[in-house]
Amino acid sequence: MAVLRMTSSLRNRISFFALIVLFFAAGEAKTLCAAITRWPSQYLHGVAPDIQNTRTAAKTRELGFDDFVVMHSGVTMSPLWSAEHLTRVNLLSAKGLERHNTFHHEDQLPASERAELKDYAKSGFDRGHMAPNADMPTESAQQQCFSLANMIPQDSDNNRHLWAAIESSVRSMVKNSGDLYVISGPLYLSKTIRRLNGRVFVPTNMYKIVYDPRMKRGAAYFVNNEQGDEWQVLSISELEKLAGINFFPNLSLAAKQSKLVLPEPSQHNEHY
Repeated sequence: MAVLRMTSSLRNRISFFALIVLFFAAGEAKTLCAAITRWPSQYLHGVAPDIQNTRTAAKTRELGFDDFVVMHSGVTMSPLWSAEHLTRVNLLSAKGLERHNTFHHEDQLPASERAELKDYAKSGFDRGHMAPNADMPTESAQQQCFSLANMIPQDSDNNRHLWAAIESSVRSMVKNSGDLYVISGPLYLSKTIRRLNGRVFVPTNMYKIVYDPRMKRGAAYFVNNEQGDEWQVLSISELEKLAGINFFPNLSLAAKQSKLVLPEPSQHNEHY
């Protein structure tokens, strides 16, 4: 498949987005939601991200699954992030599994805070995975990743092309690195927010952070939630400013500003 490209227009929009009032980065960045987790294996050094403002922290619940962790927002009715520790061994196991589209609401969440299948029905948006099915090494983990707690309303072209190519590129990186820590999630960089069925927030953007513990550096893919092949690579520090989340509390600012080289998104014939 042809390599997808980064254009300058998306880079220009980053500066604009940083200036507007953000739902997820609004308010004072003084109150921290402590980085305490019951599922440390999915996070770098076992430390979960810190949420840096009270608006973002409202109605959040951490949900642990076999091979990924979700920080769920009962406000947006979708994940703030899904975190995975990807290993070559797990991806080898994942390649042998047949996909089963077992989309379902999340029973761990109260009905008032969770998305339902009917919210997405005839919406025109895909139910976009944050922790992708192709990463899951067992049938149990695969079934869990189809929880709507792991989904966002995603532009169908984006989900099936650019975002799928990013996911594939990250898995190919694991082939060389052996393991990566990955955090994926949505952002709401607009003064107005669309909702599915008056309930589920539609993000303007998505990110996928990739941290290589061997190289001791990371970076993030950043894309618009729309059709097209535009993408950007941000440093962890740049993304944290947009998101209002300290994704790696135990990393220095210098480490967060140093970018890992991320490959251009493309669909790979993934062999591990």
